[in-house]
Amino acid sequence: MRSLASIVLGFEALLLALVTPVMISVADVRPAVALPVCLGLALLAILSAGMLRNRTGYILGSAVQVGAVGLGFVVPVMFLLGLAFAAFWVAAIVLGRRIEEVKKAQQVGSAAPTTSTES
Repeated sequence: MRSLASIVLGFEALLLALVTPVMISVADVRPAVALPVCLGLALLAILSAGMLRNRTGYILGSAVQVGAVGLGFVVPVMFLLGLAFAAFWVAAIVLGRRIEEVKKAQQVGSAAPTTSTES
């Protein structure tokens, strides 16, 4: 689960960093506002990817998703991109849990003792 979630957050950090010049040039947001907001979200995405060993990383990652969708109020295309990454985030968590369950089942199955019928 961690690897999928960290991939999503890594790509999202890149996206959020690239949105900064778009906010400044297209949306006419002052650099003093755009830089801390976008780069702050990008940094939060990177930090949360590093913290995915415990629940805090997933909570911060979810906060990044909310922030990315919220940027759509300034740059409308971010509604689409934010929702897409939020969907990737949910998919990474759901699929990651399923993969972990299958791995556990395989480990339990392979650790079971085998009986021999040799006489």
